[in-house]
This record gives sequence, structure tokens and C-alpha cells, in this order.
Amino acid sequence: MNEWTHKDWIKEKNINKATAYYLYTPMCGTCQVASKMMGVVKELVPDLPIGKANLNYVQEIAGLYEVESVPCLLITENGKLKEKIYAFQSVPYLYKKLKSVD
Repeated sequence: MNEWTHKDWIKEKNINKATAYYLYTPMCGTCQVASKMMGVVKELVPDLPIGKANLNYVQEIAGLYEVESVPCLLITENGKLKEKIYAFQSVPYLYKKLKSVD
């Protein structure tokens, strides 16, 4: 999973049918677990563009998408936000969510 800037996110969500943007902070323990889960999911859904960003460096996204906490997964379809996930329950759960837009 590559680090995306806000510009990268905008570009990817506008040129692809579906994308996912994983937001985290480095000092968050839950984010560290979620990062490992997202690494596995990225391998299972290789064709879906998935990027990640340290929310401390893309704070404008927090306001724009009303991100309430981290970890957060933003899923878009046809350039529009489809879902915001805060509870990264399991790899199968995330896989199912991402396959529904892939």
C-alpha cells in the first residue's frame, strides 16, 4: 500500500471506479493492528487502488470527510464516498466490504 497525499487521493478516486483510502496515525495501537489487516486485504484485492495516509499530514481530509477517529477507511465508488469504516472487525469483513465495490 502506497502513501497518498490529498492530491493523489483525489486523482485516484476520480479516475478509478472504486478506491479505498486508509487513514491512520503512527502512535495509535489500533491503527497498527488495522495496518496489518489492510496489508493482507491489499494482497487479496490487488486490482483495487488502496492508499494510506498519516492523518497528521492530510488534516484537510479529516474536515472534508468528517473523519471522527482513526483508523478510518474511506471507500469510494464512481468518485463519491460510499462508506466510512472505523471498526476494522476482521480481514474477511474488510475483504467483503472492498469486494462489494471492486
